Order: sequence, then C-alpha cells, then structure tokens
Amino acid sequence: MAAPFPVRLGVIGVGRMGAALVKGALRARLVSAGAVTVSDPRREAASALGGETGVTIAADNRAVVASAPVVVLAVKPPMMDAVLDEIRDGVTAEHLVISIAAGIRLSHLAARLPPRSRLARVMPNTPLLIGAGAAAYAVGAHARPADAEIVKTLFGAVGLAVEVPERLLDAVTGLSGSGPAFVFLMIEALIDGGVKMGLPRETALALAVQTALGSARLIAETGAEPAALRDQVVSPGGTTAAGLSALEAAGFRGAVVAAVEAAARRAGELGQG
Repeated sequence: MAAPFPVRLGVIGVGRMGAALVKGALRARLVSAGAVTVSDPRREAASALGGETGVTIAADNRAVVASAPVVVLAVKPPMMDAVLDEIRDGVTAEHLVISIAAGIRLSHLAARLPPRSRLARVMPNTPLLIGAGAAAYAVGAHARPADAEIVKTLFGAVGLAVEVPERLLDAVTGLSGSGPAFVFLMIEALIDGGVKMGLPRETALALAVQTALGSARLIAETGAEPAALRDQVVSPGGTTAAGLSALEAAGFRGAVVAAVEAAARRAGELGQG
C-alpha cells in the first residue's frame, strides 16, 4: 500500500523544473498550496510562482527546511554545496532531502549533511514541464522504508517514476535525461526530409510531431515490442523497407546507441568531478 504523502513540501529552487514539480504536486492534490514553501535566489521567480499558485515564499533556504519534512533541492550542480552548507544545521531525522541536481551523488549529499540523513537522488527530464516526465530515483542508505514511495508519488505526479540502484542513474541520464534532445533531433530530421520532398514546413512539422507522439502512444498503450510494431509497418519491397534500409546504411541505430553511451559516460565524469 502506498505511503501517504507528508502534509508539507519544501522546494529550494523554483526554476522551470522546480516550479513544474510544485504545480504537479498541487494538481495531483498531494498537498495544498498553503502546505508548500519555496525559495529561490531570484526573488522574481519565487514571487511569480507564489502569485500563480498561492504557495508560501520563504525568506531563505533555512526557512524552507524548517517548514517541511520533505525538501526538494532543485538547484543547479554548481550551487549545491552552498545550499547544503546553508541548510545543514536545520536538517533532522524527520527530513527527507531529495536532490534533482545532475551528477551530484548520494555520497556527496551525505558528506555535507548530518550523519544518517534520509536522502534521495532523482534524474528527471524536461517533459516533466508538461506532466509527461520520465524520472528514475535512488534512495540513500538511511532512508526509511516509506521514503522511496514518497519520491515515487511526488515524481509520479509529473510523469513516470521508477526506482533503480544509484549506479544505474548515469545510464538513466544517457537514456531519458538526454533522450529528449535525441528525439527532438529525430523530429527535426523528419521535418527536413518532408520539406526536401516538397511539403510546406508547417505541414511537415505537424505530421512529424503527430507521428512521434502517436508512435510512442502505440507502444505505451499496446505494450508491444517496438520491433513488432515496426514490422507491422514494413511491406516487402515497400516504401518503409526502403527507408529503413537507408537508415541502417547510415548507421542510425548505432549512432543512437553511441549517443546514449556518450551521455551516460559524461554523466559519470561529472559525478566524479
């Protein structure tokens, strides 16, 4: 049985991702606006979110921690150490601290916060902004049994959330973290191909976007393997077979695998830096 979500939520950093997470939690009714406290070094960002949603704006990051048992650190990696040092004295055994900063490992968070702190690390992606995110998470050694369920519930409010061992989060970064950029490039290429063959750009854009959206939905809603669905489109000697042959000749599959591998490897390098 899913653990109930705690009654209060704090978010440090309300840029695009942090703000989207707050809105998702409110939309899913995990919390009420009055039970959410946020902070951001850009006061205008916090004020804009407060004006739009009614959440409380804290005077500083310490006040966010004092206000809520679940605190999300939605700050950029270079800012993380300063934030951890600021909130350290306020973090207690009753807090679950969740980081969405790329490359910041659980061991790094643990070294900056009190011993036995309850920690989680999440790798979301940008479709979170429209409630269609794909996130993977790992919890720290001192997390309580319910903490993983809390993280899953919170990030499930803005898309899909799955638990993985922390050692696999670099692979997640390469696949779903960086993946939207790879998909956008594929859609760009479909548009360019349509235009090259005579379609107006607006028409090519509409068809390419709907093709990508519909194809993803077909996999999600049927549960079929992508290869099986691909085979349903291919007729011997037909147009799709000709197109797939051109993709294979150009090394398309290998290039995508290499892109995921390169992004994952870079994530690992950043985590060690």
